[in-house]
Amino acid sequence: MEAEGRAPGPPLPAGGEGPGADSYLAAGVLGTARGPLLAAAEVLALDDEEDDLEVFSKDTSVTEVNSFSPSVPISPSSMINQYKFEDGPELRDLFITVDDPESHITAIETFITYRVVTKTTRGEFDSSEYEVRRRYQDFLWLKSKLEEAHPTLIIPPLPEKFIMRGMVERFSDEFIETRRKALHKFLNRIADHPTLTFNEDFKIFLTAQAWELSSHKKQGPGLLSRMGQTVRAVASSVRGTVKNRPEMFTEMNNYMETFSQKINLLDKIAHRIYKEEREYFNEMKEYGPIHTLWSASEEDIAESLKGVAGCIDRCCRATEKRMAGLSEHLLPILHEYVLYTEILMGVLKRRDQIQGELDSKVDALANKKTEKDLFSEEIGKLEDKVERANNALKADWDRWKQNMQWDMRSTFTNVAENNLRYYEELPKDSAVNLSSIT
Repeated sequence: MEAEGRAPGPPLPAGGEGPGADSYLAAGVLGTARGPLLAAAEVLALDDEEDDLEVFSKDTSVTEVNSFSPSVPISPSSMINQYKFEDGPELRDLFITVDDPESHITAIETFITYRVVTKTTRGEFDSSEYEVRRRYQDFLWLKSKLEEAHPTLIIPPLPEKFIMRGMVERFSDEFIETRRKALHKFLNRIADHPTLTFNEDFKIFLTAQAWELSSHKKQGPGLLSRMGQTVRAVASSVRGTVKNRPEMFTEMNNYMETFSQKINLLDKIAHRIYKEEREYFNEMKEYGPIHTLWSASEEDIAESLKGVAGCIDRCCRATEKRMAGLSEHLLPILHEYVLYTEILMGVLKRRDQIQGELDSKVDALANKKTEKDLFSEEIGKLEDKVERANNALKADWDRWKQNMQWDMRSTFTNVAENNLRYYEELPKDSAVNLSSIT
Protein backbone atom coordinates (compact mmCIF):
# COMPACT_ATOMS: atom_id res chain seq x y z
CA MET A 1 0.00 0.00 0.00
CA GLU A 2 1.55 3.22 -1.08
CA ALA A 3 1.46 6.25 1.15
CA GLU A 4 0.66 9.63 -0.27
CA GLY A 5 3.38 12.22 0.00
CA ARG A 6 6.57 13.25 -1.66
CA ALA A 7 7.71 11.94 -4.94
CA PRO A 8 11.01 10.08 -4.70
CA GLY A 9 14.00 11.91 -6.02
CA PRO A 10 17.77 12.18 -5.82
CA PRO A 11 19.34 12.93 -2.45
CA LEU A 12 20.16 16.49 -1.57
CA PRO A 13 23.68 17.80 -1.23
CA ALA A 14 25.08 18.26 2.26
CA GLY A 15 23.21 20.75 4.40
CA GLY A 16 20.50 21.19 1.79
CA GLU A 17 22.81 23.39 -0.24
CA GLY A 18 23.97 23.16 -3.80
CA PRO A 19 24.18 24.97 -7.10
CA GLY A 20 20.87 25.99 -8.55
CA ALA A 21 18.99 25.80 -5.25
CA ASP A 22 18.11 29.48 -5.37
CA SER A 23 16.90 29.30 -8.96
CA TYR A 24 13.55 27.76 -8.02
CA LEU A 25 11.91 30.97 -6.92
CA ALA A 26 13.94 33.15 -9.30
CA ALA A 27 12.70 31.09 -12.25
CA GLY A 28 9.12 31.66 -11.25
CA VAL A 29 8.51 28.54 -9.24
CA LEU A 30 5.38 29.83 -7.58
CA GLY A 31 3.87 31.14 -10.80
CA THR A 32 4.33 33.60 -13.60
CA ALA A 33 6.73 36.50 -13.11
CA ARG A 34 4.11 38.91 -11.87
CA GLY A 35 4.02 41.38 -8.97
CA PRO A 36 3.74 38.97 -6.02
CA LEU A 37 6.73 36.95 -7.11
CA LEU A 38 8.91 39.98 -7.58
CA ALA A 39 7.92 41.17 -4.12
CA ALA A 40 8.68 37.74 -2.71
CA ALA A 41 12.14 37.76 -4.28
CA GLU A 42 12.88 41.14 -2.73
CA VAL A 43 11.68 40.19 0.75
CA LEU A 44 13.43 36.83 0.74
CA ALA A 45 16.67 38.55 -0.31
CA LEU A 46 17.58 35.96 -2.91
CA ASP A 47 21.13 36.32 -4.15
CA ASP A 48 22.42 34.54 -7.26
CA GLU A 49 25.80 34.18 -5.63
CA GLU A 50 24.43 32.32 -2.61
CA ASP A 51 24.34 28.52 -2.56
CA ASP A 52 20.82 28.11 -1.25
CA LEU A 53 17.59 29.83 -0.31
CA GLU A 54 18.23 32.17 2.58
CA VAL A 55 14.81 31.18 3.87
CA PHE A 56 15.57 27.58 4.73
CA SER A 57 19.29 27.04 5.21
CA LYS A 58 22.42 29.15 5.62
CA ASP A 59 21.74 29.68 9.35
CA THR A 60 25.26 28.88 10.40
CA SER A 61 24.48 29.78 13.99
CA VAL A 62 22.64 26.49 14.40
CA THR A 63 24.66 23.31 14.43
CA GLU A 64 24.42 21.76 10.96
CA VAL A 65 24.58 18.01 10.71
CA ASN A 66 22.02 17.84 7.93
CA SER A 67 23.82 15.94 5.22
CA PHE A 68 22.21 13.70 2.66
CA SER A 69 24.62 11.00 1.64
CA PRO A 70 24.12 9.59 -1.88
CA SER A 71 24.32 6.14 -0.34
CA VAL A 72 21.31 6.75 1.89
CA PRO A 73 17.91 5.84 0.41
CA ILE A 74 15.16 8.44 0.67
CA SER A 75 11.60 7.31 1.31
CA PRO A 76 8.83 9.10 -0.57
CA SER A 77 6.95 9.59 2.70
CA SER A 78 9.69 10.34 5.23
CA MET A 79 13.35 10.36 6.13
CA ILE A 80 13.07 7.45 8.56
CA ASN A 81 15.12 5.14 6.37
CA GLN A 82 18.15 7.34 6.94
CA TYR A 83 17.96 6.44 10.61
CA LYS A 84 16.78 2.84 10.69
CA PHE A 85 17.40 1.08 7.42
CA GLU A 86 20.14 0.72 4.86
CA ASP A 87 18.41 -1.26 2.15
CA GLY A 88 15.60 1.12 1.18
CA PRO A 89 12.00 2.02 1.97
CA GLU A 90 10.71 -1.46 1.12
CA LEU A 91 11.80 -2.56 4.62
CA ARG A 92 9.28 -0.34 6.39
CA ASP A 93 7.13 -2.38 8.73
CA LEU A 94 4.16 -0.07 9.33
CA PHE A 95 1.85 1.20 6.58
CA ILE A 96 -1.12 3.43 7.31
CA THR A 97 -3.84 4.74 5.00
CA VAL A 98 -6.58 7.25 5.85
CA ASP A 99 -9.52 7.11 3.44
CA ASP A 100 -13.29 6.63 3.03
CA PRO A 101 -14.66 9.69 4.88
CA GLU A 102 -18.22 9.29 6.16
CA SER A 103 -20.59 11.98 7.39
CA HIS A 104 -22.50 11.35 10.62
CA ILE A 105 -25.51 13.45 11.63
CA THR A 106 -26.91 13.27 15.14
CA ALA A 107 -29.34 15.39 17.13
CA ILE A 108 -26.36 17.14 18.73
CA GLU A 109 -23.70 17.43 16.05
CA THR A 110 -22.51 16.63 12.55
CA PHE A 111 -19.08 15.13 12.13
CA ILE A 112 -16.89 13.16 9.72
CA THR A 113 -15.16 9.87 10.44
CA TYR A 114 -12.29 8.43 8.42
CA ARG A 115 -11.25 4.86 7.92
CA VAL A 116 -7.74 4.15 9.20
CA VAL A 117 -6.21 0.99 7.73
CA THR A 118 -2.96 -0.29 9.21
CA LYS A 119 -0.77 -3.07 7.84
CA THR A 120 2.26 -4.18 9.80
CA THR A 121 4.76 -6.97 10.37
CA ARG A 122 5.72 -5.85 13.87
CA GLY A 123 5.67 -8.48 16.58
CA GLU A 124 4.04 -6.24 19.19
CA PHE A 125 0.84 -6.15 17.12
CA ASP A 126 -1.57 -9.07 17.55
CA SER A 127 -2.63 -8.96 13.89
CA SER A 128 -1.06 -7.94 10.60
CA GLU A 129 -3.95 -5.70 9.55
CA TYR A 130 -6.39 -3.41 11.35
CA GLU A 131 -9.29 -1.27 10.19
CA VAL A 132 -10.86 1.32 12.48
CA ARG A 133 -12.81 4.54 12.09
CA ARG A 134 -11.65 7.77 13.70
CA ARG A 135 -13.03 11.29 13.89
CA TYR A 136 -11.01 14.48 14.13
CA GLN A 137 -11.18 14.70 17.93
CA ASP A 138 -9.52 11.25 18.12
CA PHE A 139 -6.56 12.63 16.17
CA LEU A 140 -6.43 15.59 18.58
CA TRP A 141 -6.35 13.16 21.50
CA LEU A 142 -3.45 11.25 19.95
CA LYS A 143 -1.47 14.43 19.37
CA SER A 144 -1.98 15.57 22.97
CA LYS A 145 -0.87 12.16 24.31
CA LEU A 146 2.27 12.25 22.18
CA GLU A 147 3.10 15.75 23.43
CA GLU A 148 2.51 14.61 27.00
CA ALA A 149 4.75 11.56 26.64
CA HIS A 150 7.45 13.29 24.55
CA PRO A 151 7.41 17.00 25.46
CA THR A 152 10.63 17.84 23.59
CA LEU A 153 10.01 15.83 20.43
CA ILE A 154 8.57 17.56 17.36
CA ILE A 155 5.06 16.16 16.94
CA PRO A 156 3.71 16.54 13.37
CA PRO A 157 0.96 19.16 12.97
CA LEU A 158 -2.72 18.46 12.50
CA PRO A 159 -4.90 20.54 10.18
CA GLU A 160 -6.95 23.22 11.92
CA LYS A 161 -10.28 22.18 13.40
CA PHE A 162 -12.40 24.52 11.34
CA ILE A 163 -12.12 26.12 7.92
CA MET A 164 -8.63 25.89 6.46
CA ARG A 165 -7.38 28.78 4.41
CA GLY A 166 -8.42 28.51 0.78
CA MET A 167 -11.34 26.20 1.54
CA VAL A 168 -14.83 27.47 0.86
CA GLU A 169 -17.08 25.63 3.25
CA ARG A 170 -16.92 23.19 6.12
CA PHE A 171 -17.91 19.62 5.15
CA SER A 172 -17.60 20.40 1.44
CA ASP A 173 -15.99 17.64 -0.61
CA GLU A 174 -12.91 19.79 -1.15
CA PHE A 175 -12.53 20.51 2.57
CA ILE A 176 -12.99 16.86 3.55
CA GLU A 177 -10.46 15.65 0.97
CA THR A 178 -7.91 18.26 2.04
CA ARG A 179 -8.32 17.24 5.66
CA ARG A 180 -8.13 13.52 4.79
CA LYS A 181 -4.77 14.04 3.09
CA ALA A 182 -3.48 16.03 6.06
CA LEU A 183 -4.59 13.36 8.54
CA HIS A 184 -3.00 10.68 6.35
CA LYS A 185 0.29 12.57 6.37
CA PHE A 186 0.05 13.16 10.14
CA LEU A 187 -0.20 9.42 10.90
CA ASN A 188 2.50 8.44 8.43
CA ARG A 189 4.93 11.03 9.80
CA ILE A 190 4.38 9.51 13.24
CA ALA A 191 4.80 5.98 11.86
CA ASP A 192 8.10 7.00 10.27
CA HIS A 193 9.45 8.66 13.41
CA PRO A 194 12.08 6.52 15.19
CA THR A 195 10.57 7.18 18.63
CA LEU A 196 6.93 8.18 18.20
CA THR A 197 6.19 5.09 16.11
CA PHE A 198 6.58 2.88 19.21
CA ASN A 199 4.34 4.98 21.44
CA GLU A 200 1.68 2.85 23.16
CA ASP A 201 -1.12 5.38 22.63
CA PHE A 202 -0.30 5.44 18.92
CA LYS A 203 -0.68 1.66 18.80
CA ILE A 204 -4.03 1.89 20.61
CA PHE A 205 -5.18 4.60 18.20
CA LEU A 206 -4.43 2.32 15.24
CA THR A 207 -5.91 -0.89 16.64
CA ALA A 208 -8.67 -0.23 19.20
CA GLN A 209 -12.31 -0.21 18.22
CA ALA A 210 -14.30 2.94 18.98
CA TRP A 211 -15.62 1.77 22.36
CA GLU A 212 -12.15 0.55 23.39
CA LEU A 213 -10.57 3.88 22.47
CA SER A 214 -13.27 5.75 24.38
CA SER A 215 -12.59 3.60 27.45
CA HIS A 216 -8.85 4.18 27.15
CA LYS A 217 -9.33 7.95 26.96
CA LYS A 218 -11.12 7.91 30.31
CA GLN A 219 -8.05 6.39 31.93
CA GLY A 220 -6.05 9.58 31.41
CA PRO A 221 -4.94 11.93 34.22
CA GLY A 222 -7.68 13.37 36.37
CA LEU A 223 -8.71 17.00 36.67
CA LEU A 224 -6.44 17.73 39.64
CA SER A 225 -3.44 16.23 37.85
CA ARG A 226 -4.09 18.32 34.74
CA MET A 227 -4.54 21.43 36.88
CA GLY A 228 -1.23 20.71 38.58
CA GLN A 229 0.53 20.45 35.22
CA THR A 230 -1.02 23.74 34.13
CA VAL A 231 0.01 25.49 37.33
CA ARG A 232 3.60 24.26 36.95
CA ALA A 233 3.70 25.44 33.34
CA VAL A 234 2.36 28.89 34.28
CA ALA A 235 4.80 29.16 37.18
CA SER A 236 7.66 28.26 34.89
CA SER A 237 6.64 30.90 32.34
CA VAL A 238 6.32 33.55 35.07
CA ARG A 239 9.92 32.95 36.13
CA GLY A 240 11.01 34.57 32.89
CA THR A 241 14.15 33.92 30.89
CA VAL A 242 16.00 30.70 31.67
CA LYS A 243 19.32 31.45 33.32
CA ASN A 244 21.43 28.59 32.02
CA ARG A 245 19.92 27.91 28.62
CA PRO A 246 22.58 26.38 26.34
CA GLU A 247 23.53 28.61 23.42
CA MET A 248 22.31 25.97 20.93
CA PHE A 249 18.71 26.39 22.04
CA THR A 250 18.90 30.18 21.92
CA GLU A 251 20.09 29.82 18.33
CA MET A 252 17.26 27.39 17.59
CA ASN A 253 14.77 29.91 18.93
CA ASN A 254 16.23 32.70 16.79
CA TYR A 255 16.22 30.42 13.74
CA MET A 256 12.55 29.58 14.26
CA GLU A 257 11.56 33.23 14.64
CA THR A 258 13.14 34.03 11.28
CA PHE A 259 11.81 30.87 9.67
CA SER A 260 8.30 31.65 10.93
CA GLN A 261 8.33 35.10 9.36
CA LYS A 262 9.52 33.83 5.99
CA ILE A 263 7.38 30.70 5.73
CA ASN A 264 4.31 32.77 6.62
CA LEU A 265 5.28 35.22 3.88
CA LEU A 266 5.66 32.42 1.34
CA ASP A 267 2.30 30.99 2.42
CA LYS A 268 0.58 34.33 1.86
CA ILE A 269 2.22 34.84 -1.54
CA ALA A 270 1.28 31.33 -2.68
CA HIS A 271 -2.36 31.86 -1.70
CA ARG A 272 -2.38 35.23 -3.47
CA ILE A 273 -1.04 33.66 -6.65
CA TYR A 274 -3.59 30.85 -6.45
CA LYS A 275 -6.37 33.44 -6.04
CA GLU A 276 -5.16 35.37 -9.10
CA GLU A 277 -4.94 32.16 -11.14
CA ARG A 278 -8.51 31.29 -10.18
CA GLU A 279 -9.75 34.75 -11.20
CA TYR A 280 -7.88 34.45 -14.51
CA PHE A 281 -9.38 31.00 -15.06
CA ASN A 282 -12.93 32.21 -14.36
CA GLU A 283 -12.52 35.08 -16.82
CA MET A 284 -11.25 32.78 -19.58
CA LYS A 285 -14.20 30.43 -19.07
CA GLU A 286 -16.48 33.30 -20.10
CA TYR A 287 -14.45 34.45 -23.12
CA GLY A 288 -14.49 31.10 -24.96
CA PRO A 289 -18.29 30.85 -25.39
CA ILE A 290 -18.45 34.56 -26.27
CA HIS A 291 -16.12 34.05 -29.25
CA THR A 292 -18.06 30.97 -30.32
CA LEU A 293 -21.34 32.94 -30.33
CA TRP A 294 -19.63 35.83 -32.09
CA SER A 295 -18.47 33.55 -34.90
CA ALA A 296 -22.11 32.71 -35.71
CA SER A 297 -22.80 36.33 -36.66
CA GLU A 298 -19.52 37.12 -38.45
CA GLU A 299 -19.13 34.82 -41.46
CA ASP A 300 -15.99 36.52 -42.75
CA ILE A 301 -14.01 35.88 -39.60
CA ALA A 302 -15.96 32.93 -38.26
CA GLU A 303 -13.08 30.46 -38.56
CA SER A 304 -10.66 32.82 -36.84
CA LEU A 305 -13.12 33.44 -34.01
CA LYS A 306 -13.61 29.71 -33.57
CA GLY A 307 -9.84 29.32 -33.50
CA VAL A 308 -9.56 31.94 -30.75
CA ALA A 309 -12.32 30.16 -28.81
CA GLY A 310 -10.36 26.91 -29.15
CA CYS A 311 -7.17 28.62 -27.93
CA ILE A 312 -8.99 30.03 -24.92
CA ASP A 313 -10.40 26.60 -24.15
CA ARG A 314 -6.91 25.04 -24.21
CA CYS A 315 -5.60 27.86 -22.00
CA CYS A 316 -8.43 27.13 -19.58
CA ARG A 317 -7.52 23.46 -19.37
CA ALA A 318 -3.81 24.24 -18.91
CA THR A 319 -4.56 26.82 -16.20
CA GLU A 320 -6.86 24.39 -14.41
CA LYS A 321 -4.05 21.82 -14.32
CA ARG A 322 -1.62 24.38 -12.96
CA MET A 323 -4.09 25.40 -10.25
CA ALA A 324 -4.47 21.73 -9.33
CA GLY A 325 -0.69 21.46 -9.07
CA LEU A 326 -0.52 24.47 -6.75
CA SER A 327 -3.28 23.17 -4.49
CA GLU A 328 -1.80 19.65 -4.50
CA HIS A 329 1.93 20.26 -4.15
CA LEU A 330 2.54 23.79 -2.89
CA LEU A 331 -0.22 25.14 -0.65
CA PRO A 332 -0.47 22.13 1.71
CA ILE A 333 3.30 21.88 2.23
CA LEU A 334 3.76 25.58 2.96
CA HIS A 335 0.83 25.61 5.34
CA GLU A 336 2.05 22.48 7.10
CA TYR A 337 5.33 24.23 7.88
CA VAL A 338 3.45 27.31 9.07
CA LEU A 339 1.87 24.97 11.63
CA TYR A 340 5.26 23.39 12.33
CA THR A 341 6.62 26.77 13.44
CA GLU A 342 4.00 26.93 16.20
CA ILE A 343 4.81 23.38 17.27
CA LEU A 344 8.55 24.01 17.40
CA MET A 345 8.15 27.19 19.42
CA GLY A 346 6.03 25.18 21.86
CA VAL A 347 8.69 22.46 22.06
CA LEU A 348 11.38 25.02 22.82
CA LYS A 349 9.17 26.56 25.49
CA ARG A 350 8.59 23.18 27.14
CA ARG A 351 12.35 22.55 27.15
CA ASP A 352 12.82 25.90 28.86
CA GLN A 353 10.21 24.97 31.45
CA ILE A 354 12.17 21.84 32.35
CA GLN A 355 15.36 23.91 32.50
CA GLY A 356 13.59 26.54 34.63
CA GLU A 357 12.48 23.92 37.12
CA LEU A 358 16.10 22.84 37.54
CA ASP A 359 17.27 26.46 37.91
CA SER A 360 14.73 27.14 40.65
CA LYS A 361 15.88 24.08 42.62
CA VAL A 362 19.53 25.13 42.31
CA ASP A 363 18.62 28.61 43.61
CA ALA A 364 16.66 27.09 46.49
CA LEU A 365 19.60 24.88 47.44
CA ALA A 366 21.92 27.87 47.47
CA ASN A 367 19.60 29.78 49.83
CA LYS A 368 18.95 26.95 52.27
CA LYS A 369 21.37 25.39 54.72
CA THR A 370 19.02 22.57 55.74
CA GLU A 371 17.52 19.78 53.66
CA LYS A 372 20.56 19.83 51.41
CA ASP A 373 20.46 16.08 50.89
CA LEU A 374 16.83 16.21 49.75
CA PHE A 375 17.50 19.10 47.38
CA SER A 376 20.61 17.44 45.99
CA GLU A 377 18.63 14.32 45.13
CA GLU A 378 15.90 16.35 43.40
CA ILE A 379 18.48 18.35 41.49
CA GLY A 380 20.18 15.17 40.30
CA LYS A 381 16.87 13.88 38.94
CA LEU A 382 16.13 17.21 37.27
CA GLU A 383 19.59 17.32 35.72
CA ASP A 384 18.93 13.89 34.17
CA LYS A 385 15.54 15.11 32.95
CA VAL A 386 17.04 18.22 31.36
CA GLU A 387 19.76 16.16 29.69
CA ARG A 388 17.20 13.74 28.22
CA ALA A 389 15.07 16.64 27.03
CA ASN A 390 18.06 18.36 25.43
CA ASN A 391 19.26 15.21 23.67
CA ALA A 392 15.76 14.39 22.37
CA LEU A 393 15.26 17.88 20.99
CA LYS A 394 18.72 18.09 19.39
CA ALA A 395 18.22 14.77 17.56
CA ASP A 396 14.69 15.67 16.44
CA TRP A 397 15.78 19.15 15.37
CA ASP A 398 18.38 17.74 13.01
CA ARG A 399 15.86 15.27 11.62
CA TRP A 400 13.21 17.97 11.20
CA LYS A 401 15.58 20.28 9.31
CA GLN A 402 16.50 17.50 6.92
CA ASN A 403 12.84 16.75 6.32
CA MET A 404 12.02 20.42 5.85
CA GLN A 405 14.80 21.04 3.35
CA TRP A 406 13.82 17.96 1.38
CA ASP A 407 10.14 18.97 1.42
CA MET A 408 10.87 22.50 0.23
CA ARG A 409 13.23 21.44 -2.51
CA SER A 410 10.92 18.72 -3.78
CA THR A 411 7.87 21.01 -3.55
CA PHE A 412 9.41 23.87 -5.52
CA THR A 413 10.79 21.41 -8.07
CA ASN A 414 7.31 19.93 -8.58
CA VAL A 415 5.81 23.39 -9.01
CA ALA A 416 8.54 24.42 -11.46
CA GLU A 417 7.93 21.27 -13.53
CA ASN A 418 4.21 22.00 -13.41
CA ASN A 419 4.85 25.51 -14.75
CA LEU A 420 6.97 24.11 -17.60
CA ARG A 421 4.16 21.72 -18.56
CA TYR A 422 1.73 24.62 -18.43
CA TYR A 423 3.66 26.71 -20.96
CA GLU A 424 4.21 23.67 -23.17
CA GLU A 425 0.46 23.08 -23.29
CA LEU A 426 -0.44 26.67 -24.17
CA PRO A 427 -1.59 27.04 -27.80
CA LYS A 428 1.06 28.37 -30.17
CA ASP A 429 -1.38 29.57 -32.83
CA SER A 430 -3.22 32.23 -30.81
CA ALA A 431 -1.24 35.10 -32.36
CA VAL A 432 -2.10 33.85 -35.86
CA ASN A 433 -5.80 33.70 -35.03
CA LEU A 434 -5.80 37.16 -33.51
CA SER A 435 -3.92 38.69 -36.44
CA SER A 436 -6.43 37.22 -38.91
CA ILE A 437 -9.26 38.96 -37.07
CA THR A 438 -7.59 42.37 -37.17
